[in-house]
Amino acid sequence: MTTHAHKSHPQITARLKRAHGHLAKVITMLEDQAPCTDIAQQLFAVEKALTNAKRALIHDHVDHCLSSETDDDGVEDFKTITKYL
Repeated sequence: MTTHAHKSHPQITARLKRAHGHLAKVITMLEDQAPCTDIAQQLFAVEKALTNAKRALIHDHVDHCLSSETDDDGVEDFKTITKYL
């Protein structure tokens, strides 16, 4: 596996840390028997944060890792990453 730096990774990490905070809040709310509508709202926030982080990662990969690749490896990598959309 090849590793390389991405400028977007710090922002993605920040998004995931926010999602982590939302998830911790959901767990606390469940333990405290908070209203279901409030828990659902927090779960929605977790879901959106994860979706946005995933989207940012995939877009960054397509923009920076695949843009110069036109060979079969690039096509296969594109197919692989897009299955996670």
